Amino acid sequence: MENQYRCADSRDHDSLGNTVLHALVIIADNTVENTEFIVRMYDEVLIRDTRLALKGEVSLEAFENKHGLTPLKLAAKMGKIGLFRYLVQREFTDEETKGLSRKFTDWIYGLIHSSLYDMISIDTSEENSVLEIIVFGNTIKNRQEMLQVEPLRSLLEEKWQRFASRIFLVNFLVYVVYLGIFTTVDLSRKEGQPPFPVENTPLDWFRCIGELVIVLGAVYFFIKGIVDFKRKPPRIKSMYNDGFNEITFFLQASLLLVCTVLYVFGWRAYVGPLVLSLALAWINLLYYSRGSKVLGIYNVMIQRIILSDIFCFLIVYLVFLLGFSAAVVTLIEEDPLDQALNRSQTLESRKPTFNNIRFTALELFRFTIGIGDLEFKDQMEYIEVFYILLIGYIMLTYILLLNMLIALMSATVERVSRESKSIWKLQRSLTILDLERSLPLCLRNRLRSGVMKTLCLPTGIRTCFR
Repeated sequence: MENQYRCADSRDHDSLGNTVLHALVIIADNTVENTEFIVRMYDEVLIRDTRLALKGEVSLEAFENKHGLTPLKLAAKMGKIGLFRYLVQREFTDEETKGLSRKFTDWIYGLIHSSLYDMISIDTSEENSVLEIIVFGNTIKNRQEMLQVEPLRSLLEEKWQRFASRIFLVNFLVYVVYLGIFTTVDLSRKEGQPPFPVENTPLDWFRCIGELVIVLGAVYFFIKGIVDFKRKPPRIKSMYNDGFNEITFFLQASLLLVCTVLYVFGWRAYVGPLVLSLALAWINLLYYSRGSKVLGIYNVMIQRIILSDIFCFLIVYLVFLLGFSAAVVTLIEEDPLDQALNRSQTLESRKPTFNNIRFTALELFRFTIGIGDLEFKDQMEYIEVFYILLIGYIMLTYILLLNMLIALMSATVERVSRESKSIWKLQRSLTILDLERSLPLCLRNRLRSGVMKTLCLPTGIRTCFR
């Protein structure tokens, strides 16, 4: 760079638009030795480029690659936390290089000092900001730790205290009212062939208004779910940290819209999607536990147990249940007299037998939870084989699988308890940015964090966060 005969162009870039600073970010690996080397080279290149740059030229650090990422944003997107922490907290004391700082000591009183952090590229006032990249970047493995780096941690806390907590409380109260209307309408639904005519009574008018409200709410949740999925595509691994509330809200809305279509076309099967949507609506009330630290951490543990332990348990259990059910159905032959009696009866009055795999699976499930009935086995031809199947099934499911599930859940709670607080903070950060995006632009600018500070720098006024 300082060779007068063959000077290296520090502002050159590759086919992807990456400069030398981008390249340094890419080869960082978060180890202490590597981070120290990258930081030293990063500063050397940046300082020399600033000295050689012409007056009025854009800083090398502000160059974006073809993905619209500066070196700072690239470090955030790739999870290079060691280099990222240094870049957002970099402070130079020399007058010549002070303008390259992102952290400024405002005042010092003994051991107490106040720092100002430069908000350029960090806050959500810019498109594709660092905060949005980390919060919505479900491919970043260590984004919980990155959100604890200052000034991100204090910035999110300030946003929550300033406006997000109040909006979140209002949303919670609105959803409780919506849930109350939803439940009341479902409990007072009419019997018979839909669609039902509107009677000229106050009670029936209130029911129709309630139905309209819950359908409009379903449309809102459906559209919001599509927007969220486009911005942050759901991934199985990311659900461990982000939770699955966006998916359950979307399923709730989809089932209710399917119920509405069936109701309009006069199908009595509309009741099935309706009650499933109601059950999900009550489960989704747990989403608002993010506003409380204790309930939020508890909800994180529940989500982890469902996604890891219970999900795996159900897969293995279904294999055993279907396998043993098929074996029992194959083993048992129905008595000819009972078979003739069942044929003579109507479809409604027929008694289910163990020749039906659905009935057999249900009975075996009852054995798993300890409420099965053994009286039917006395007239069985291959009773010894049946006992072998039954004892094997009970040992594998009731004794082995259930106790293994309890042990795994205990281990999960112990493991997750160490990181559940950071996961809860990540989920609350997602909520904060979602609430901020829902505000009108004028109100968003008014509630923006940071102060305009005049600094004795060539760049002049900067927006900083204290």
